[in-house]
Amino acid sequence: MLAGGVKALELNRPVIDELNVFPVPDGDTGTNMSLTMTSAMRETASAPSDDVGAIAVAFSKGALKGARGNSGVILSQILKGFAIAMDAQVAVDKKNFAASLKRGTEIAYGAVTKPKEGTILTVVRVMAETASSLAKKRGTTFEEFLAEVIKAGEAILQRTPEMLPVLAKAGVVDAGGRGLVTIMQGMYAALTGGEIPVLDPAKTAPAEVSSSEKKQFVSLDNDYENITFKYCTEFFITHLSGTVTESDIDKYRDYLMTIGDCVLVIGDLDLVKTHVHTNDPDRALKAALKLGELDSIKIENMMEQHRKLVGERAPESEKEKKDLKPYGMVAICVGEGMKAIFADLAADVTLEGGQTMNPSVYDILNAINATKAQDVFVLPNNSNIILAADQAKELADVNVHVIPTTCMPEGISAAIAFSPDATPEQNEEAMTSSFADLTTAEVTHAVRSTRMNGFSVKEGDVIGIADKKIVAKGETVPAATLSTVAAVIKDAEMLTLYYGADVTEDEAAEMSEKLQEKYPDLEVAAYYGGQPHYYYIISAE
Repeated sequence: MLAGGVKALELNRPVIDELNVFPVPDGDTGTNMSLTMTSAMRETASAPSDDVGAIAVAFSKGALKGARGNSGVILSQILKGFAIAMDAQVAVDKKNFAASLKRGTEIAYGAVTKPKEGTILTVVRVMAETASSLAKKRGTTFEEFLAEVIKAGEAILQRTPEMLPVLAKAGVVDAGGRGLVTIMQGMYAALTGGEIPVLDPAKTAPAEVSSSEKKQFVSLDNDYENITFKYCTEFFITHLSGTVTESDIDKYRDYLMTIGDCVLVIGDLDLVKTHVHTNDPDRALKAALKLGELDSIKIENMMEQHRKLVGERAPESEKEKKDLKPYGMVAICVGEGMKAIFADLAADVTLEGGQTMNPSVYDILNAINATKAQDVFVLPNNSNIILAADQAKELADVNVHVIPTTCMPEGISAAIAFSPDATPEQNEEAMTSSFADLTTAEVTHAVRSTRMNGFSVKEGDVIGIADKKIVAKGETVPAATLSTVAAVIKDAEMLTLYYGADVTEDEAAEMSEKLQEKYPDLEVAAYYGGQPHYYYIISAE
């Protein structure tokens, strides 16, 4: 669930960044929260055991180490509450999850010198209150409980503009609150096996705000004289002196409030994280040195940050434009064999990604830039990646054509249809239409018991899936594969098997022979895909 929260935040980071409406950027909310969560996830590798409590403590420790900006620091305090409430627990249930949210809320409010409603604090408080109430109800599953908690978070998030005039003026919800709800949605997706949700930028746009009001708001953003404190200052105090007490840390916090704002001083006698906006970062550092040693010092000029944020991007030089080649192709896939196939089909960059491991917008944007081409064709090869690819297209300085491929066989068909002699428009049309008559299926194992499409499936059963439905079930991989092919073959003339990491070359060859014997008029081919989780990805055309 934690990994799902990390992935959801990474995937939606650019959209959450766009919600940042305050005059001082202080980094970007989505990016800061994502980096905080990534650091937290990395720390779980050092957890002494796989117990829930041990994982929660390690996750919280990593969040504090990697906390960036106000949003990241507050998020780390919410996670600290989880760690305290989950410590020594061996399982997660409705009762201790609700207690974790409540404890996280208390610590997060306590960490902020002047708590403000309409922010991430409000969202976590309402979710905690809802969780506490729902935990007392009997007859509901944990999944149902978590869905209701997230629903309450989304509802209060939509009301944040009523609490903060600056949000109402810009026509957006609070970015930190959106980030927290996104994390919870990612956790829910991981818990239930669903797809990680992707935020629609259009739904977060200030549709109700007129263009004149938007211009007025932006002009206020450019009023640099209204920025009272210019330097965002962050650092850790480590190896605190043995004479330092909690009272000394409180006095240190009070002093920082006299030289700046947005003060956050969190931690304990082992490690203290400091965040302050001030015009005198040297005074903040000097005060901290009285307590212990300094580490990971970061001082950023927020006025300069803002100038860069609102300034127009410098036009690309004519020389850089001339150095670009005409065409480039980016294929998103998973498995060494799949990467090799796309490379053979002239893909300049193969970016790792697929089900449960979607690349971020900036991963795709970097891949587009790496092609060094004027017109770049992107093959998402997964329905959950298409939107991220579309967002990368909007950020790119070159012409990007996102071909809406939803699986790797569709991407292969599109890559085959590409012609270096055709115009960009001709290529886009040919590549998009190339997989219209393609039927695909996958053979994998069930991760939980379910009933679907007339099949009763137990966890561990080998199943065939096509068009998001179970179409076959078998006791063995070969049996399920034969049944899956029978369900999707129809009037196909060619059948292609891409065998995964858990299938040997000999097993794939034997399966091809069986299919050739059963369908003598069919052209059958097998290629190494190397994809995880899926024994075979099947393409019929």
